[in-house]
Amino acid sequence: MLKLFVLVAAGLFFSSAGTLPASAQQADLPGAADHALVGRYDGSAIDFFETKAYEELRLPFKALESGEWQRELAGKLTSIRYKGPGDRSILEVMRNYETALKANGFEIVFFCRGRDECSPKQSVSAFWDAARGGIGMPTTWDTTIYLLAERNDADGLVTVGMLGVETQARGDIPLTPHVAVTVVESQPMETDRITLVEASAMEEALAKDGKIAIYGIYFDFDKADIKPESQPQIDQLGELLKTNQDLQAIIVGHTDGQGAFDYNLSLSQQRAQAVVDALVASYGIAPGRLIPAGAGMLSPVASNRTEEGRAKNRRVEIVERYTGG
Repeated sequence: MLKLFVLVAAGLFFSSAGTLPASAQQADLPGAADHALVGRYDGSAIDFFETKAYEELRLPFKALESGEWQRELAGKLTSIRYKGPGDRSILEVMRNYETALKANGFEIVFFCRGRDECSPKQSVSAFWDAARGGIGMPTTWDTTIYLLAERNDADGLVTVGMLGVETQARGDIPLTPHVAVTVVESQPMETDRITLVEASAMEEALAKDGKIAIYGIYFDFDKADIKPESQPQIDQLGELLKTNQDLQAIIVGHTDGQGAFDYNLSLSQQRAQAVVDALVASYGIAPGRLIPAGAGMLSPVASNRTEEGRAKNRRVEIVERYTGG
């Protein structure tokens, strides 16, 4: 019978961040660290470590059979790979992680072992590839053990995906467990990084690229009414056109991928027309210098699978209409 070491706080076979044995700390990759909510199995060492302020990825939440079996995740990403300790089976290591995560307030969404449980109707290597979260691992697919855990609290949703495999003993190298830990802290992407685009910056972009995307013009949901907070960006666009009397432009409206194709095409055309109307009415720009056009969902700049991607796709582009020789 497998013995589960549930006294996590005592550090019998599982250590939390800050209480690692000296031998494990010495073997860690420089600059690496445990995730505070996950910890590590005592005696293991970190040989891969990476963090990203924001990433989008998919992890399995059920067995690979038919239908949807991966969950879309987005947020702060921490990727860690642990190796060892020698002579410990991957099952013992993963059961310890399972117990420790439960004790730390996580719900175990999915736990599977081997092909029969993880990928009963498909190649287990396909499941293994998805479960590793992009972390390089030994391809000992037949030893695959995986768990997905979640904790939702005031700080947001934290998802932990863990893929474990073991490599067999050979020569002086003992049986060795390897664990890929993927932690996603679901926080909204910072959407205020695109600041007001000033007239001079728009002029430079048009001269260089012939177009520029603007995110500072906002519309009411499902409408073509320009919201009041768009005024600073409209002002800069008006200044650009007044300063450059020969500039002719196409105002192109773009939508995300949600909704019907024809409807989005019409809505984007109406929004482009609203921008043209505002420039003509408030800044005296000759109507003949501006052409409104709706592209709908035809030209995305990011994936429409996430809200962050859809936000990037909802934009107004200023395209120079150059007719000179």
